[in-house]
Amino acid sequence: MKEGIKRGIVNFVLLLAAVGGLAALFYFRKEKEAPPPPPPSVRVAKPVVKDVTRYYDFTGNTEAMEFIDVQARVEGFLESIHFKESDLVKKDELLFVIDPTQYDAKRDEAAAKVRAGKAELERAQIDLERVEEAVKTNAVSEREVSTRKAQRDIAAAELKAAEAVLINAETELGYTRVVSPIDGRTSRRLVDLGNLVGATEKTLLTTVVKVAPIYVYFNVSELILLEVLGEKPEQQRNTGRAFYVGLASEKKYSREGVMDYIDNTVDPATGTIKVRGILPNKEDPILPGMFVRVRVPAKIKKGAILVEESALGTEIAGKFLLVVGEGDIVEQRPVTIGMLSGSMRVIEEGITPDEVYIVEGNQQARPGLPVTIDTSEKPKPDKEQAEKTEDKDAAADGMEDKLNKMIEKLNRLEKNLAEMESDGDKTVPEKKGIERPKTKKEMPWDVE
Repeated sequence: MKEGIKRGIVNFVLLLAAVGGLAALFYFRKEKEAPPPPPPSVRVAKPVVKDVTRYYDFTGNTEAMEFIDVQARVEGFLESIHFKESDLVKKDELLFVIDPTQYDAKRDEAAAKVRAGKAELERAQIDLERVEEAVKTNAVSEREVSTRKAQRDIAAAELKAAEAVLINAETELGYTRVVSPIDGRTSRRLVDLGNLVGATEKTLLTTVVKVAPIYVYFNVSELILLEVLGEKPEQQRNTGRAFYVGLASEKKYSREGVMDYIDNTVDPATGTIKVRGILPNKEDPILPGMFVRVRVPAKIKKGAILVEESALGTEIAGKFLLVVGEGDIVEQRPVTIGMLSGSMRVIEEGITPDEVYIVEGNQQARPGLPVTIDTSEKPKPDKEQAEKTEDKDAAADGMEDKLNKMIEKLNRLEKNLAEMESDGDKTVPEKKGIERPKTKKEMPWDVE
């Protein structure tokens, strides 16, 4: 009993000593402070200084320079069609033929009357010359001479009338061949073969629009007009300035035209004036009625300061840049931005050409704290690494195919086991001791 008490006391003393030692250890131990993290690594750049042209962008619409209705000018049955719908055609190219039979006959009849009139005029002229000789010898009277002159003049007038009828008959015959009046693009045919056209009115057969060149109309505010063309009226009438056009599906303004007309009145409701330009439209023709993007160059800004658009940040007060100053300390600098030039933005106020700003690593940089400027070159895309990635992707695709095959065989195995269990030929335990069927079945590991 006493031995047990002594042993307990000894254990208790040892426990107190151990606790005291640990307390002293923790009390006198000096924890090492964790080293501060290194400044974040960023890439910087200096602003670019160059001359920049100010552009103004508008939305315009195209309009054909010429739009002509092709109509039947004579009556007849439509005999043939010689163009495909929406084709580009040349001036005087044959489009339709109207049955010319009756107009051939009229032309021949008029031509015969002209020949008869010429013969009658010749006879009257000969008779006049004969009596003029006879009157010299008093063989005939002056009255006979006057009569012969009148007959000659009548014959000449009848010949003129016959020639006019012939011209009209030939004109009508020419109208049976309907040709394109201009170079342009045709619409669909509005009359089918065999129909009677031109009976009661000038039947519309198709339309032809001129697509090259083409007009572009857009509205410009009066303030922009004064900046682009000048404040004096004679300067505003000075057309011939270039403008650029891009389609809705294009990012660039790849087509160039020339302004040729400015309206004489500003719309008081909108404060805009209509401007027109001519676009050559030789390649990839733009159709009339399309909406296009129009860019007009204005003044050139000399020595503009430009920074990368992606480097700009936004806050409630406006735009800012993260500028790296002395000691590589970051400063948040508010800036006044100007126009966009490609991927760069003009800075009107807030940074000088000699300063540097952060272009990469903006998320890690904090105003008032230092950064580490990364001066290494940007890694270029590694072709070999790209090929290895493609190989890995191909291997992954092959493994996926094998897994799919294994899943299919597992499904078949489960089906076979279920059939065996239902037939009572084999007992299959749920977890252990699965007896393989006598008949060889496909197993999930039998994958090619």
